[in-house]
Amino acid sequence: MTADRREALKGHAAMLLFATLISGSFSLGGETAPHIDPGALTAIRFAIAVAAMGTVLVVLRRGERVLVAAPWRFLILGGLLGLYFVLMFEALRLTDPISLGAVFTMTPLMVAIFGRVILGQRASPLVVTSLLLAAAGAVWVIFRADLDALLAFDLGLGELIFLLGCAAHALYIPMVRLFNRGESGQVFTFWTLLGGLIVTGTYAAPTLLVTDWPSLPPIVWITVSYLAVFASAGTFFLMRFAALRLPAAKVMAYGYLIPSLVIVLEGLAGHGWVAVPVLVGVAATVLALIILIFAQDA
Repeated sequence: MTADRREALKGHAAMLLFATLISGSFSLGGETAPHIDPGALTAIRFAIAVAAMGTVLVVLRRGERVLVAAPWRFLILGGLLGLYFVLMFEALRLTDPISLGAVFTMTPLMVAIFGRVILGQRASPLVVTSLLLAAAGAVWVIFRADLDALLAFDLGLGELIFLLGCAAHALYIPMVRLFNRGESGQVFTFWTLLGGLIVTGTYAAPTLLVTDWPSLPPIVWITVSYLAVFASAGTFFLMRFAALRLPAAKVMAYGYLIPSLVIVLEGLAGHGWVAVPVLVGVAATVLALIILIFAQDA
């Protein structure tokens, strides 16, 4: 196995862990959404994530240069991620998670387009086929193998809002490679989180000042801590790690695995398992990802 191939497999492993961590936030996020404003939730998760990543830098990366050139890069990167998170929670006020999950399946194809425009990356016919197969499987999973529900899907205001958020998320992937100047993963992640905190903190400042923080239920703090440490700092590091080793379309293709992982986690948590026909979609997403792992293209 060549060194490049080993690095690519590391990128795939990072994105598998990424998808797992993101999937774990769905149930917690659903319980927390009614109790806190989306902007405030996003800003506080960035604040905790900055503190966590800063601690990692102090404890584990002693002597490493933390200051970076052109810090404006991280305002853009953090702003893109902050926009995605805020718009996701705003959209959840207008529509249901199933519809948003269907919209999210458009993200990898948008990543492929942005990767082509910004980085000149070309996706082979095999990769395009696998992306389409994964999209079909993910939609089948999201709609629980209910063809009538799938045919009745209609883009409303909430879906359109989230589509804009997905575009921001998709743009982030090629921008990571474009803006990379050799910083370590920890330093790059810290500054991305800090950029996100500055942007979302500015946006949510009025809400942050009026929120009655002591009266928030414990589930909010549990969720915020998980989102900050695992679904923010952890996933940003993993995404950056993978984006430097894989084409942008392959990185975001792991988003297709999230609905299937949510089904598994919900089943293991005792919330019930899906019907057998839904497993057809699970199999399709897994098959598509296997194709991506072994597809030899830039």
